Amino acid sequence: MAVGPTQVALARAVERIPEVSALPGGCRYEPKWDGFRAVVTREDAGATLRSRRGTDLSATFPEITAAAVAQLAPGAALDGELVVWTAGRLDFEALQERMGRGPRTAAAASRSRPASLAVFDLLAVDGRDLRPLPFDERRALLEQLAASWSPPLNLSPVTASRDVAVTWFETYAAAGIEGLVVKGGAQRYTAGERAWLKVKRRTTLDVIAGAVIGSREAPQQVVAGLPVDGRLRIVGRTGPLSPGARVGLARWLTAPIGEHPWPAVVPPGAFGRFNAQNGPVVLTLVEPIVVEVSADAAWNGRGFRHLLRFVRVQPEAEVASVQPPP
Repeated sequence: MAVGPTQVALARAVERIPEVSALPGGCRYEPKWDGFRAVVTREDAGATLRSRRGTDLSATFPEITAAAVAQLAPGAALDGELVVWTAGRLDFEALQERMGRGPRTAAAASRSRPASLAVFDLLAVDGRDLRPLPFDERRALLEQLAASWSPPLNLSPVTASRDVAVTWFETYAAAGIEGLVVKGGAQRYTAGERAWLKVKRRTTLDVIAGAVIGSREAPQQVVAGLPVDGRLRIVGRTGPLSPGARVGLARWLTAPIGEHPWPAVVPPGAFGRFNAQNGPVVLTLVEPIVVEVSADAAWNGRGFRHLLRFVRVQPEAEVASVQPPP
């Protein structure tokens, strides 16, 4: 297998945990880690850690590449998720802070906020490309390889039992696990394709609609706010509204009364790093109202990293009663 940027296999979202027979060879269920996807390759001269998009992260996470050099033979390539743990819970903010470090401070950061690599697939061993093999064969080889590992290299768990997967889905949320990734036991590793499935744990909550993208008469997306640090802060936005949702929402939207806490134009990063636009975003400000949305686990205390789903307007709810998630 050639050393260098490796295109990774992907998953498409589904609403329910699939039945065991949903994928070729039967479903294999794994935790969906809240981190950064990464592939580590062990070469004769050392190890390289790359992001899903091919960015070289070797100098940013020296503890991972050092572990790869010490614990892997040349010619190995692993697919996994970079994570940081704080007090027994996945800490995406700490991981994001690590991503922003330069090589000069990476060594100190690796000691104060060490990362781990949760490995869930084996792409190559001894220079042999394993991606054409069925998942069950790759997994068996990965378990053999991982038997001698120690942190920060960790083997991600897997189960063929849907009942066990349901238990994981319900109980692992407390540790920050986003949901499940589901693979077929007979599936090969199809780089760049969404052959796997993923299901995220979602909750409904009230947010404050302080603006929309589009017009008040034909809103396209809701701009969500929550009280953070004593002020109404933009914390995210919904995906595109359905035609019915646009009509239902529009009847409750009115022009702001008095001074609005938000500007009419916000910078591209106003919705968070993972919702950034190419340029400034024009908002249509409205008198704040309460709406119910569906959100996954990606709340960081100041915003939602992923798009929200609009559920309904809550016209009877008081704006002052809305609080951020715990």
